[in-house]
Amino acid sequence: MAADQRKEPGVVIKDGWSGYSLELFNYPEHYRGDLECVYVPHGVIMNRIECLARDILEDIGHHDLMVLCVLKGGYKFCSDLVESIKAQSRSANRRLTTRVEFIRFKSYLNDQSTEDLHIIGPDDLSVLKGKNVLIVEAIVDTGKTMRALLQHVETFQPKMVKVAGLLVKRVPHGAAELPDYVGFVIPNRFVVGYALDYNEYFRDLNHICVISETGKQKYKV
Repeated sequence: MAADQRKEPGVVIKDGWSGYSLELFNYPEHYRGDLECVYVPHGVIMNRIECLARDILEDIGHHDLMVLCVLKGGYKFCSDLVESIKAQSRSANRRLTTRVEFIRFKSYLNDQSTEDLHIIGPDDLSVLKGKNVLIVEAIVDTGKTMRALLQHVETFQPKMVKVAGLLVKRVPHGAAELPDYVGFVIPNRFVVGYALDYNEYFRDLNHICVISETGKQKYKV
């Protein structure tokens, strides 16, 4: 993979990266013809998540952690990240309590980010007050969604707020500030899989893939 691994800002995938041939990987047969390539294989995702969990543990010390998962795209990343945090804390004989809450934003129609952001989830997050909060988001592009969520969370007076983003997309007028923990920085391509969707399809892919034009037309609403 044409990538440079750095602690900051994460694994950078260069603009020229064309991905891996689909024939090298197993994926659901019903998506044949709907994908261009495998962009980030599942095994690479899992290895990177272990590194993020390590960094998070180093930062929070022995403090308990309140995790706020952004649905729906973040549920696999959140689940695997929390499991890795717990496993590594057990290996280090550290007692760590984690609790997960969920919130959802709706901001995409087909492959375009819309101007309207809709928060779907609990209005009352008073459980966050005085807690160390980790927001877990699958993908950050313009940063508008994350800014809105951070403003929302801050109203509940948490002790600390950190953000983990699996993917940060390089887009025009992209996020001015990166998440505290970044998995991969990727070019401006529409990716699906590992719970990322295109109109609710492709969440069942284990790999992160680039959708084809055929796939966009097939599942367009």
